[in-house]
Amino acid sequence: MHELAVTEGILAVVLRHAAAGGASRVVTVRLRIGGLSDLSEEWLARYFAWLGKGTVAEGARIEVERTPVVFRCGPCDRTFDVDLKAARDFPCPFCGGNDVSLVSGREFFVREIEVM
Repeated sequence: MHELAVTEGILAVVLRHAAAGGASRVVTVRLRIGGLSDLSEEWLARYFAWLGKGTVAEGARIEVERTPVVFRCGPCDRTFDVDLKAARDFPCPFCGGNDVSLVSGREFFVREIEVM
């Protein structure tokens, strides 16, 4: 259910930028969401369609780009992707080190708004 609050925020950003650019219609909203997020693309699109009724965003498509979860190893400074569904521990696959830090996977932002 947290998709509703998130979608309200997305719509506010989209409408603000559409108004600032003098857009008459929003065609597509492209989001970048990190792999650590459990947001449902289906529910984001449903809520956006519902909330956008009667605005310049009515009928706009939501497209989601998922970014991978990437860690950086402290000892060897190499980065590596992690499949969270397959692993519980994230040692470096190159040196075996456990001193790793998150590089990406928590992103959530409006990447692009296509307007007319």
